[in-house]
Amino acid sequence: MLLAHARTETRLTLRNGEQILLTLLIPIALLVGLTLIDIISLPEPRVDSVVPRVFALAVMSSAFTGQAIALGFDRRYGVLKRLAATALPRWMLAGGRVLAGLTVVAIQLIVLGVVALALGWSPSLGGVLWTVLLAVLGALAFGALGVLLGGSLRAEIVLALANIIWFVLLLAGGIIVRAGSMPSGVAGIVELLPSGALTEGVDLALNGGGPGWQPLVVLVGWGAVAAVVAARTTRLT
Repeated sequence: MLLAHARTETRLTLRNGEQILLTLLIPIALLVGLTLIDIISLPEPRVDSVVPRVFALAVMSSAFTGQAIALGFDRRYGVLKRLAATALPRWMLAGGRVLAGLTVVAIQLIVLGVVALALGWSPSLGGVLWTVLLAVLGALAFGALGVLLGGSLRAEIVLALANIIWFVLLLAGGIIVRAGSMPSGVAGIVELLPSGALTEGVDLALNGGGPGWQPLVVLVGWGAVAAVVAARTTRLT
């Protein structure tokens, strides 16, 4: 029953045109554009610097923005209330969404990875394994934040806030501009954001010896706190 619910949630996400635009088309366009066009200064080969940013953006887009908006409108149209009245227990309702979110993230990273390989990306096996771990932690942390937002506010407010937060984290949250290139005081704050931690961790995993402990601790911390608060504030309608 859990797998059936997860498959349904995954299919609904992949059939949604807006979700495809947010989770796949925009990241692919940024991956190709930032690699081939010298818009911002990046070390060569450019694709090695672009991939960690695009991976982090993809995870944030689907796990946070997509999850928050979908949950907000599911609450508005009574979908969650109807599901809760069936034989599907609440833990399975949440578990199905988590599995569906992780499946969508896996599909995103595979598609983006194939495009990056075509652009000349050549990662190490160790870097890929660290990236998988960071992507799972990032998806859980952003997913909990998405549930926190989408489970407590009106759908119209969720739609506006989720997109605003997406733009703010994209431009100033360590994704487009690395935390290390910002002033020291600002960089310290950005490294403690989930977007900054995920981008920095994936970059260090793929282009350094490993992500270090800080990105892992930051992502686990955001995920744990957001999950506890979301469990207390999420409403079915």
